[in-house]
Amino acid sequence: GGRLAVESPAGMAWNTQFRRLQPHIGDPMNVHDYLRAVLKSQTFAQDDEEMVDLRDRREKIKTLLQDHFSDSSLSVLWAGSKAKGTMIKASYDGDVTCYFDHESDEDSGDTLEEIYNNVVSALETSYSVERKTSAIRVRDLRDWSTDLHIDVVPGRFTDGDRSDVFLFQEGGEKSRLKTNLQKHIDHIRDSGVREAIRLGKYWRTQNGISSAKTFVLELLIVKLLEGRVGDSLEDQLLHVFTEFRDNAEGLSVKDPANSNNDLTPILDQCRAHLSSVAGSTLWQIENNGWEAVFGEVEEEASEAAKSAALSAAVVRTNSRTRPWAR
Repeated sequence: GGRLAVESPAGMAWNTQFRRLQPHIGDPMNVHDYLRAVLKSQTFAQDDEEMVDLRDRREKIKTLLQDHFSDSSLSVLWAGSKAKGTMIKASYDGDVTCYFDHESDEDSGDTLEEIYNNVVSALETSYSVERKTSAIRVRDLRDWSTDLHIDVVPGRFTDGDRSDVFLFQEGGEKSRLKTNLQKHIDHIRDSGVREAIRLGKYWRTQNGISSAKTFVLELLIVKLLEGRVGDSLEDQLLHVFTEFRDNAEGLSVKDPANSNNDLTPILDQCRAHLSSVAGSTLWQIENNGWEAVFGEVEEEASEAAKSAALSAAVVRTNSRTRPWAR
């Protein structure tokens, strides 16, 4: 079962009830094993075909950009979930930075918009591209529908330290955004809750919550689980889902790289959807178990016996009242 942290009187009553009912819910190790199995099913091995292809595409893009901007000091690095350690099979991208030196040159462009457009032009020599707010989605040149799972993010370092960067924002309220890739990576990678983040991303993908942008969802989960790093994975997820359901309007996050970046508009787009789906998820856990949330997990043949016991014990506890259910 999960421990809730709700400040309202009703939440306090739920906590009391939950401590009383906890011994009757079942063996928590089974839930733990099931969630670990879900994580394993969403984890790429280094030699998986998808990862081999992703690394190959990244190297080709890196070579293309370095050749095209041969007179510029260019930094091309992994970013996104690959660098943060939060990648899942169901929805993955290999984000690649394309950062230029802070001193402008004719090769890269004088302005951030010129840099963005010049990187688009360079990529268009070998790929179809989709222009996004600050990134450039790369697609197969012969077939637009073929997703190569790579976003290229152009930018320019703010100074000689090559740490903070300015990004162009196409169609945004501000034409540029100041941020720091490494601070983003460190904040998520070192949060201690990457497993909960990965399951949260899988949950979002399965439920089609496209309005919840990856960056904001990761920040939300990290913030909600502050002080809960040592909790069980089930406890962490139940707390996150409960906060999404009951406190959607009170959710807030800050950009760890720049507190002046207002993420509220992005968060506002997904509050209602997060709350609705989280409520449905908690109801499913209460009535049908965790398997109703993440589905059956195919285990290796050597673990067949363990899987059968796990499925029987975990996911069909449908006759007990749980305190987080309405």
